[in-house]
Order: sequence, then structure tokens, then C-alpha cells
Amino acid sequence: MTTVTEGSKAPDFTLKNQFGEDVTLSQIVTERPTLIVFYPFAFSGICTGELCTIRDTMPSFDDASVRVVGISCDPMFTQRAWAEDQGYDFSLLSDFWPHGEVAKAYGVFDENAGFAIRGTFLVDADMTVRWSLVNGPGEARDFTGALEAL
Repeated sequence: MTTVTEGSKAPDFTLKNQFGEDVTLSQIVTERPTLIVFYPFAFSGICTGELCTIRDTMPSFDDASVRVVGISCDPMFTQRAWAEDQGYDFSLLSDFWPHGEVAKAYGVFDENAGFAIRGTFLVDADMTVRWSLVNGPGEARDFTGALEAL
């Protein structure tokens, strides 16, 4: 599995957000750079902690004019219930079907377990990855690097 790295072109995608709306990366990055946050499972402990960190530091992302989108292989309805439960006001995208296709394109899909590992990619307007970090399933990530890269 080859992971997308800094300086490479980000694979484009269109996925449904928690409201069933299509979100296309190449369209949203023209408005502002986008931090893509892959995570294994909604409602799991580490994932909840990570996305709550993003929620709680959203002013820093807003100040830097960076959009944040989360992606997992959970169905859209699970994403919506989790966003409502935790008060996430950023898009959670469903890579449910074809299962993990976008995570595979970024090199962060665990084929044996069937979920995305913790990949984080900052993509600019020309679809170039400007910063990235990949952690294993049980390894919580530190978003300090992303904020510094902004």
C-alpha cells in the first residue's frame, strides 16, 4: 500500500456528507485548503477524542482559512448520528461504498480489517498535499503538526 505523501497530487473524490450531500475535493479546495482526516470508526474512543479535539480547536482552522473534513467507511447515517451527538459542525464523509475506495486511493485502507487507518492530509487549491501524517489504528494523532503547517 502506497500512502499519498507531501508534494504529491491528492486523489480527487466525491463522497456523501452526513446530510447526503455530495462533497467533491477538487471543488472545495478552490474555496480554501482542506485538511482530510481519515479515521477508523464513528463512536469509538480514540476517534471521538480526535474529532472532539478538531471541534474544540476549530477557531484555529478557521483563522487559517482551512476547511476540515473527516472520512471513514461508516455509513452516512452513522456519520450524521455521531456528528449530532458530538456537536461536530464540519463535514463527515462516508467512504462506505464502494467500500474504502477513497481510503485505498490515499493508501490508508486496512484491507484485513476493512477500515481506514488514521491518515491526515492537508491539500491546497492545486490539489497538492502540503502536509501529511499517518498513524496506526490504535495510535491517536497529534494535530499540532497540522496547525503548525497552516
